[in-house]
Amino acid sequence: MRFQDRVAFVIGGASGIGEATARRFAAEGAKVVIADVDPEGAERVAGALPDAYPVVVDTAEAASVEQGIADAMQRYGRIDIIFNNAGIDGQQQPLHEMDVENWERVRRINGDGVFHVLKYGIEAMLRGGGGAVINTSSTTALAAQENISPYTFTKAGIVGLTRSAAIEYAARNIRVNAVAPTVVMTPLVEHFINSAPDPGQMRRQMESFNPKPGIPTPDDIAGVVAFLASDEAAWITGHTIPIDGGYVAR
Repeated sequence: MRFQDRVAFVIGGASGIGEATARRFAAEGAKVVIADVDPEGAERVAGALPDAYPVVVDTAEAASVEQGIADAMQRYGRIDIIFNNAGIDGQQQPLHEMDVENWERVRRINGDGVFHVLKYGIEAMLRGGGGAVINTSSTTALAAQENISPYTFTKAGIVGLTRSAAIEYAARNIRVNAVAPTVVMTPLVEHFINSAPDPGQMRRQMESFNPKPGIPTPDDIAGVVAFLASDEAAWITGHTIPIDGGYVAR
């Protein structure tokens, strides 16, 4: 019960990695705020946990994040952990053909949104004496791939922002780290595989993407996030941890 009496604020908590991490925090004793742009999903996840509270948050809008943090503080009086996990992939196109609207949409959610959560979340943490923040980056921040330039741009920015925030708040008892997952078997990825012309071939291709065969699950990512949020990681701050079966080591 590493998180007994602590409050975890999970952005993107209505599905996938966010949902798995919310369940992990709850299983270890945390009160969990399920923050998501999808109100029905947030309600569903919160309703399945022993002490959870759903809030509707659009991370691209600063006012929405500010209100979501305020609602959480009103409900629980503190925020000890933030999993800053909202994000989108965007369209896959060569950079010179990239739709400007697509670029700006990915930037608003993956870039500006992470900043908004850090800004208002850290303000709340400072009132409570500190805490731990885990941002979601990607292996694309560490080893680029083709045709996803806005996603790569924002995920690389998260690595830098993580370092910057970590050194700014280390002396004030706030740790800031990031995880950089490879492709994860979320419901979205499962749907992508099953929708392919040859689902079996697509699955085999994705399972051989990393040096370690297979595809990590949302629970695999949740375990690393929980470690970084725990007191066991008390001296880890400013780092981005790849969860990639050796992909970026090649």
